[in-house]
Amino acid sequence: MALEAITYLWKDRKRILGLPITFTRYRLSEDRIFRETGLLNLKEEEVLLYRVRDLELKRSLFQRIFGVGTVCVHSSDKTTPHLDLLNIKNPREVKELLHRQVEEMKLSRRMRTTELLGGEEGQEGADPDGFMDEDDDSLE
Repeated sequence: MALEAITYLWKDRKRILGLPITFTRYRLSEDRIFRETGLLNLKEEEVLLYRVRDLELKRSLFQRIFGVGTVCVHSSDKTTPHLDLLNIKNPREVKELLHRQVEEMKLSRRMRTTELLGGEEGQEGADPDGFMDEDDDSLE
């Protein structure tokens, strides 16, 4: 069984003084975002895009001087609820690209209302199908 090569929509590295001289890499595919850190001991983290809840852009004075910024990804992922893309080039464009991909993945997976609003299956008061129905008790 051959593995398919992943096509990346965006790639970058964490930068110091605007230069990509670190061992932290970021990649965005159609359905996941990856962070790989380390030289000898590699650690790779990934977040499924449909789990992303919020995106945040941070740019300090020094980041603006060197043309970089940090995009913070907040997700409902259990192992990686917060993933920072530190000191990346063109952070505003990357944030917008991420936003478009996240929305596309949520639409393609037909995300339920409870997942978008933070409810979990089995949570008290959450409708099992995720939608308000005319026969739901909550309408009375």
